[in-house]
Amino acid sequence: MITCLKGKLIQKTPTSIIVDVGGIGYLLNISMNTFENLPNLDSDLFIYTEMIVREDSITLYGFYSENERQLFKLLISVSGIGPKSGIGILSGISLTEFKSAILSANTTLLQKLPGVGKKTAERLVVELKDKFSHISLQGVDNKTESNDILEDATLALVSLGYNNSIAMKAVKSALNQINTENYTSEQLIKLALKFTLK
Repeated sequence: MITCLKGKLIQKTPTSIIVDVGGIGYLLNISMNTFENLPNLDSDLFIYTEMIVREDSITLYGFYSENERQLFKLLISVSGIGPKSGIGILSGISLTEFKSAILSANTTLLQKLPGVGKKTAERLVVELKDKFSHISLQGVDNKTESNDILEDATLALVSLGYNNSIAMKAVKSALNQINTENYTSEQLIKLALKFTLK
């Protein structure tokens, strides 16, 4: 089972990328959320993956964060939701907005997602509401923008080689030192790096 890849990004489109790992090119299907978080071509890339094995195919899906991969796995556990539908849903909504929609049973919002009708929206709420109470998507709550920045900063530190717990602790420490609510992920990352050196 391939759970992550580290290599060079040699091709990218809004729906797929190719990562060169030791001279082997891996094709990964991705969401728009992941596409928007990709570095430039020929840059080093660390990406989480999920491998879907079918009778006639083996397909890799790529995710910019562990949170997105967790949500993908939850989505495809829902009756009637396959990998393509799961990627489509991830492309149409942020992780925080999706969790909020599930917990508040906002089927109207869910129906705006690609391939999601009324029955599918209701099924998503029924099948995922309890699972969200048992599986924590780190950094996800109703403060969408600020938590996206926190997640980006944590992911950046992890991609630099720090383990997840150290990265999260450094980001939280940096957040406590920032005296304004209008901060960027770049500012948070720079300050967090100082805490990893302490």
